[in-house]
Amino acid sequence: MSAAADIKLRVAEIQRFCMHDGPGIRTTVFLKGCPLRCFWCHNPEMRRQEKELLYFKNRCIGCRLCETCGNGVHSFDESGHRLDREKCKSCGECEKNCPASALRICGEDMTPSEILKEIKKDAAFYGISGGVTVSGGEPFMQSGVTELLKLCKEQGINTAVETCGYYDVTAALPYVDLFLWDIKDTDDERHKKNTGVSNRRIIENLLKADRAGAKLRLRCILVNGVNTDDEHYKNVFEIASALKGCVGVDVLPYHAYGGSKAELIGAADRQNKALIPTDEQKESFKKALKRFI
Repeated sequence: MSAAADIKLRVAEIQRFCMHDGPGIRTTVFLKGCPLRCFWCHNPEMRRQEKELLYFKNRCIGCRLCETCGNGVHSFDESGHRLDREKCKSCGECEKNCPASALRICGEDMTPSEILKEIKKDAAFYGISGGVTVSGGEPFMQSGVTELLKLCKEQGINTAVETCGYYDVTAALPYVDLFLWDIKDTDDERHKKNTGVSNRRIIENLLKADRAGAKLRLRCILVNGVNTDDEHYKNVFEIASALKGCVGVDVLPYHAYGGSKAELIGAADRQNKALIPTDEQKESFKKALKRFI
């Protein structure tokens, strides 16, 4: 048995027929775990690398079959279904017993070959430009992601990776057709305050990947009152124009849907609609972008 056969990746979800995670029709593989802690996180269930229990409250029919949990996680009272998450071992028994799919373990350990098998089910729909996108979380937080990308390229499948840029990606360069590279803020102090890490390492890794020949598309979240200033716009486009391999810049407006996803893991909904950028702010960013196209 090869060493590659022993590699396991912790998969949060595999989504099919995606249209916004790279060119064409794509299968997106979401991996768990991220080194950043963005306060606006749109995928909070993928922050932690550990397996987690998701609870879809609106699906619960009160059948109480989950009370068979040997760890005593589930109980019912006059307020309805209650979960003691501190007791949860993410064993998956309650998921198997729930007839309404109100409970799901987020995080399945799969080998690159097992993931590839799922990806290939959609190959007939990829056409010329479609393929697979590996996202997260942060894909490169899991060392086995390079093996998955290699297998996909060996099968002739177009590959893209959405990354926060925190890790050195040069080992994966031969197997990635496009990097979707997040630029969350160009002000280092704001970046540290709002994501928990400096942006210097992210920019350094971006420039290193570009020098090594990576094809890059920048993805820039726009958060009202946080990074909606002309200086940030100017910095983004200076970075973009300096990259030999940059094929475009995407403006990604903040949205408040991540709050409902946070509730799935028992966290508070901290999403704030006041942070949604205005149409004028989005247009201002796009107008600035046109100077570099």
